[in-house]
Amino acid sequence: MYFNEKGKVNTEKTIELAVKAAKENNISNIVVASCSGNTAKCLKDQKDLNIICVTHAYGFKNPGKNEMTDDTKEELKNIGIQVLTTTHVLSGAERGISKKFGGINPVEIVAYSLRMLGQGVKVCAEISIMALDSGLIPYGEKVIAIGGSAYGADTAVVITPAHANDVFQTKIHEIICKPRQF
Repeated sequence: MYFNEKGKVNTEKTIELAVKAAKENNISNIVVASCSGNTAKCLKDQKDLNIICVTHAYGFKNPGKNEMTDDTKEELKNIGIQVLTTTHVLSGAERGISKKFGGINPVEIVAYSLRMLGQGVKVCAEISIMALDSGLIPYGEKVIAIGGSAYGADTAVVITPAHANDVFQTKIHEIICKPRQF
């Protein structure tokens, strides 16, 4: 499915399509990007699925701070959603080097290449690799990844992530939904 606009207006439909694809494909793991926790909370009724919420890293917006409150993290954990906060696999230290010295680094080129399919596709690849590297999803299995272009969700994919140290073995099998690129 293609959306005519990007952003949170598509969150409900993206979640619906992602859950449907998980059930149709016998996939038990969903990785979802969520900074505030609002998108992850949309999956609270999916008790038969392993839901991992991946947040921005500490310092993403403000040094030493995280956008998701401790109360929200606790709320998500209490409803069975795991929360992962870690360095972004497709930026991290390389972005710091680029900001300090200019230019672009190889990992950033991977991120920009994925963005050719849309910001949400890049996010989906990134968060699924982060979840795999953190041991929260099994190696070698397809998962559903849900991401977005800014706020909310507008992209979902079926993906088999590889570890960051083998990033090019990641396979995007299907794009379930995404916004059109204008």
